[in-house]
Amino acid sequence: MARWAVRIEYDGRPFVGWQRQITGLSVQQVLEEAASRLAAGRIVTSITAGRTDAGVHATGQVAHLDFPAETRLTASSVRDALNFHMKPHPVAVLQAVPVDTEWNARFSANRRSYRYRIVNRRGRLALDEGRVWLVKRTLDADAMALAAGHLLGRHDFTSFRASACQAKSPLRTLDRLTVTRLGEDIVIEAEARSFLHHQVRNMVGTLKLVGERTWSPERVGEALRACDRRAAGPTAPPDGLYLTGVGYDPDPFNTESLPS
Repeated sequence: MARWAVRIEYDGRPFVGWQRQITGLSVQQVLEEAASRLAAGRIVTSITAGRTDAGVHATGQVAHLDFPAETRLTASSVRDALNFHMKPHPVAVLQAVPVDTEWNARFSANRRSYRYRIVNRRGRLALDEGRVWLVKRTLDADAMALAAGHLLGRHDFTSFRASACQAKSPLRTLDRLTVTRLGEDIVIEAEARSFLHHQVRNMVGTLKLVGERTWSPERVGEALRACDRRAAGPTAPPDGLYLTGVGYDPDPFNTESLPS
């Protein structure tokens, strides 16, 4: 068996999410079917660092693929062949590197980063439809940034956890949560070792209430301490969410650390 790590980007709009489902097309299915064609029809399975929901995008998703040992592969052939066989689906391999069979895209990861994009204007979307959350009511990004500070650190995030979340514990350490306005765009960046199901979207939906001045920034801290999903705000739509990166130590995608 030869294990390869791949870094991927995709537009989540046509997919039911990352994971294979009984009905509907998934990103995992597109990747694995392309890998199978590279392996002369043999089944190739994948493990990913994070299972995104339907409509969620990625600019830095990571997965690993196990090819039959006899398959002759190079980094460029894995990347280019997968990209060829995944056409016309909006999925692309940005980088492919060989890794040890002990390396695991999910369990070797030590951080994950997400970006949420809001366009704050009255006019409808033409270019970014399905890729951002259009909020027409004026948002106070400074108040949202202040509220975000109440969520930093290690907490019980039950209030920001989906009811269907399968994680054994609601405890998570949120290392970064920033809110930045760039003209009519509001960008929210989140980073942690791992996230609960819908945690980022639930935090964004809550921060939006602060931005429109329905909530005070302090109320976000109160919602967190309530440990009750009903105490927090609504779930933001998937359109604006992007998985932007997965961290490893050492980073297999750092080509300077790879053997020549």
